[in-house]
Amino acid sequence: MRKPLIAGNWKMNGSAELVETFGRAFAEIDLMSVDVAIHPPFPYLDAARQAFAATPLKLGAQTLNPLDSGARTGEVSGQMLAEFGVEYVLVGHSERRQLYHESDEQVYERVIAALGAGLKPILCVGETLEERDAGLSEDVVLRQVGYVMARLEPGQRQQMTIAYEPVWAIGTGRTATPEQAQQMMAAIRGYQAGFDRELADALRLLYGGSMNAGNAQELLAQQDIDGGLIGGASLKVDDFTAICQSAG
Repeated sequence: MRKPLIAGNWKMNGSAELVETFGRAFAEIDLMSVDVAIHPPFPYLDAARQAFAATPLKLGAQTLNPLDSGARTGEVSGQMLAEFGVEYVLVGHSERRQLYHESDEQVYERVIAALGAGLKPILCVGETLEERDAGLSEDVVLRQVGYVMARLEPGQRQQMTIAYEPVWAIGTGRTATPEQAQQMMAAIRGYQAGFDRELADALRLLYGGSMNAGNAQELLAQQDIDGGLIGGASLKVDDFTAICQSAG
């Protein structure tokens, strides 16, 4: 049985006050049946570590540099994240791929760096609206998945989570139907089964792309959806709490 994971990606949003608000709210919530991670901007990681200490919230980061150290102004390494108690890290989010031109190879390098630092990568994959309209959705997503997963050792694959975020549904208010999301999740799990059926059955697959308190329950009820990567709704403590409770 796969334990659900709800991951909140604050992107370049939030505040010290919001960190404290989440800490107080989740100190009162029992979430034994679901893992929950918050991915705040880098400046708030230490404050979040302290605020979340008495809560079930786990700490995540939004990206990392593939190098351990060096002349990379503005960048953060996996080793640095690990020092601050970070457990999860997003890799290959569509905004990183599009705005900062991260290639499949660069995404793979970041996955390797995360694993080397003892972090659990959440590999983000997804297709654009143009790719979906051209009938290329599955080809694009499985290429992104395969570029990383096919090159990992079995033990490394066990540390991975995959988040499917159709690019056309991120921040647009549009959401893949539960059936569309399930179809893609089943394709990803089927691809992984080509390496290891037991591992494929255990692999956590998250849906992202405008998941909110109103649609979370129906999406999370799908056979191959094991949680969500939440954007805008993760900044609203009541909405995010409702999503987490839907997963439990």
